[in-house]
Parts: sequence; structure tokens; C-alpha cells
Amino acid sequence: MAHKDFVKRGQAPKKKPVKKAQQPKRPWILLFITLILVGGFAYGLWVISHSSDSDDVVAEQSQQEAQQDKQKSTQKPKVEVKAKEQESLPEMPKEEYIYPEELEHGSVEIDRKEQEKSERPYLMQCGSFRQKQQAEKMRAQLALQGLESLVKASEGKNGLWYRVILGPYDYKRDAETDRHVIQRIGIGSCQIWYWDL
Repeated sequence: MAHKDFVKRGQAPKKKPVKKAQQPKRPWILLFITLILVGGFAYGLWVISHSSDSDDVVAEQSQQEAQQDKQKSTQKPKVEVKAKEQESLPEMPKEEYIYPEELEHGSVEIDRKEQEKSERPYLMQCGSFRQKQQAEKMRAQLALQGLESLVKASEGKNGLWYRVILGPYDYKRDAETDRHVIQRIGIGSCQIWYWDL
């Protein structure tokens, strides 16, 4: 097979783009469609505005006819009708709100399940670092939130690690409460485990 040198050969000549025949523009079609749409919109508004007027007129006429029928059927004096209307309305009930007063001087009681004490205490680990300085920094952040923690050195497969631990907790709910406090300051890596140190 012969060796081919494509570099010397050069590029193929570029083809000139083929121009498509342009169709003549027809702006009068767009103008006609626009006029039809605007006219239809205006007609719709006119129908809506005039239909509400005719409905009002019909409603007023029917009310007047109903009142005339009532007056013809009951030829009683107007004084009795007014007295009857006043008697037919019930008294407006007086609303009393006692919640603000109760909450102002008392407290709300919540039913909570009794917590069962675990056989083993819980711990919460919030970080594991290679450098003790990083672990101490996290411990300081926890101390600012009022939480007591300790830094424990652990020898693992990958070398020496410094763990930031809180606890022991008798109840898991207490550990969860502290974890929510820690999450508010932006530390979301805390895990709760049994205390197996």
C-alpha cells in the first residue's frame, strides 16, 4: 500500500452556498389578520359590557314586580312590616376569646411519651480530623453554643484521627436536641451512636 501525504494535497475547494429563491413578502396578509383579531377583541368587550347592563335592567324589573305582588297580596300597614323585620333578626352573639388571656398567664402542656432509658449510653460524633488543630477549632465552636465536647485520638487503619465527641447521653432524644442546635450553626455532619469507646 502506498504512503499518502494528505498535507501536500491541500483542502478541497469550498462550494458556494446555493441561494434560495425568496418569496415576495406579503405584509397585507399580516395586516388583515391583525385587524380581524383586534376587531374580534373589541366586539367581545362590547358584548360583555352591554350584557351586564341588560342583566341589571331585567333583574331590577323582576324585583319591582315581586315587590308589587307582595304589596298587593299583603295590604298591611308599613309599621307592622318594619316591626316584623326587626323581630325576625336574631341577636348578634357576643364572641369571647379566652386564648390570649390563658396564654398570657399560663403555659401550654404537651403530652410526651415516656422515654425508655437505653441499656447503653449514646454519643454524638461531629467530626473526625487528621490534625488536632482542626478538631480543637470545632470543639471551640461547640463550646460557644454551650455544648461540652471532647477530642479523642483514635488509631485506625489509615493512621491517627482526632474525633470530636459529645456525650454520653442517657436518652437519644437529648442527643437529637443537641444535634439540632449544632445544625443551626452550620455543622451537619453529626452522627449518633452507642457509646462503645
